[in-house]
Amino acid sequence: MSELPPLDEGVLPSGVRSRFVDGINGLRMHVLEAGLEPHGRPLILLLHGFPELAYSWRKVMLPLAAAGFHVVAPDQRGYGRTTGWDADYDGDLASFRILNAVRDALGLVSALGYRKVAGVFGHDFGASVAAWCALVRPDVFRSVALMSAPFAGPPPLPFNTADDPAQSGPTGLTIHDDLAKLPRPRKHYQWYYSTRPANNDMWHCPQGVHAFLRGYFHHKSADWNGNNPFPLKSWTAGELAKMPTYYIMDLAQNMPETVAAEMPSEAQIAACRWLPDSELRVYSTEYERTGFQGGLQWYRSRTGGKFDGELQLFSGRTIDVPSIFIAGKSDWGTYQRPGNFEQMQQSACTRMMGCHLIDGAGHWVQQEQPEQVSTLLVEFLQRQ
Repeated sequence: MSELPPLDEGVLPSGVRSRFVDGINGLRMHVLEAGLEPHGRPLILLLHGFPELAYSWRKVMLPLAAAGFHVVAPDQRGYGRTTGWDADYDGDLASFRILNAVRDALGLVSALGYRKVAGVFGHDFGASVAAWCALVRPDVFRSVALMSAPFAGPPPLPFNTADDPAQSGPTGLTIHDDLAKLPRPRKHYQWYYSTRPANNDMWHCPQGVHAFLRGYFHHKSADWNGNNPFPLKSWTAGELAKMPTYYIMDLAQNMPETVAAEMPSEAQIAACRWLPDSELRVYSTEYERTGFQGGLQWYRSRTGGKFDGELQLFSGRTIDVPSIFIAGKSDWGTYQRPGNFEQMQQSACTRMMGCHLIDGAGHWVQQEQPEQVSTLLVEFLQRQ
């Protein structure tokens, strides 16, 4: 198979370039860059989530570059034009664990000739990677911006169980059993994403990848008027079921069926300024080629719990570099894990410099409201 070319410059803003960096932890990593001159500018690393790409940062790269930074956004492992990862459902999942994603980021920084990063900014699953970058290597990643996914800290070790072993024993029924037993049976999207059929469901869905992504992006945006999030009281089936179906799905439906029920009209699609069809085509073209399994592997590496043990090595550690949280006011991601938003501010991030919930944005905050996001990020960098 011949190597992929860079992304066509015709789909990129003027001043953003596409290229490849080889030898990154086994990857040939595709990156977008802005602010290349003069040489030696401080580095900003931008990490996307699911189902996104480096392209998701296109609207904030130039404002960050104009503020004096070298801005780099990679297609992360499993995505887009980055190659060298295993798309086999039955393959080795270890390369998709969170600490290896940190190794990917660190390898890219080193390959670019930097010893430190002025800021690592992550959205969605990329926020988890950014958080762990800042927690594990604060000497390299000197500040962190988390978008749409609060970080509550490393998983705890069982505490004070020596004289009360029952505290660490089995707990019986799981949240998934409880969701399935609701009067309207439900399931959690992250565990659905971990199932074998999920990739095929989305890659070969009846409406096609382009229409599926249109429905998915719309359903989680501020354009869908059902997105009115609020804090949930607990990690219980009844509370989780208050979230929209893109998070807590109907038990019998897959994700394409879920978002098809909320597909925007042709008039709504034509009126969508933050993601016109020409820009959505960049995503759909890539996912039509790669499928979704690469991104889904990230969920599988977390939901299975296999790699929690190595994360518990950092139990009790906090993020001590300057941090900021940004999300859309219409984004359920802020509250999907009850208590995480509060714990992030109270204990997990010791130098939190602001939490901003932006009007007119849902989950895709840096695409829906890029001007406000860019302003907040530049001000955050200047305040350090």
